[in-house]
Amino acid sequence: MANVKTPKFRLSYPNLFRPKLNDLNGKMEYSCVALFKKGEDLSALEAAAKKVLEEKFGTDKSKWPKNLKSPFRDQGDREKEVDGKMVLPEGYEHGAIFLNLKSTQRPGIVDQNVQQVLDESEAYAGRFAHCTVNPYYFDQKGNKGIAFGLVNLQLLDHGDPLSGRTKPEDDFAPVASEAGSASDLFS
Repeated sequence: MANVKTPKFRLSYPNLFRPKLNDLNGKMEYSCVALFKKGEDLSALEAAAKKVLEEKFGTDKSKWPKNLKSPFRDQGDREKEVDGKMVLPEGYEHGAIFLNLKSTQRPGIVDQNVQQVLDESEAYAGRFAHCTVNPYYFDQKGNKGIAFGLVNLQLLDHGDPLSGRTKPEDDFAPVASEAGSASDLFS
């Protein structure tokens, strides 16, 4: 099946330059989470996923496996309890869709001018991007469904980092030294 281009999304958990071990399948994989804005048109991706199932099982949905895992997941499902209240990770929104994108091969990464990106810091959580993906059927360890393989990624606009960390400028104010500066010791 041909690659499908995604709409613009925010990167989350980007692991695009060095593979990490996927505990579920035991493979070293590159990955990222694509956070789409609420109401984003994902019809091209949905059609590609449906086509994979139709090619594998036919158009009669009654012959498709039961309890298929959908790649289209609600960002609100990532909510976790923190200090007694339910909290979403930074940048996530109830009712908006996310996709987990993975590949055993390193994706090609380019910038807005289609120039290769070699600096890992450019592909940070919170940066906007779009990518090409390849839908496929999986059946592993009792889980069956559709997933999207990550092919290539284009970095777009800069966004606020989704690091969960504050900026040092926000945490501190200038402080006058009572004893003078360290450089005064060597004057």
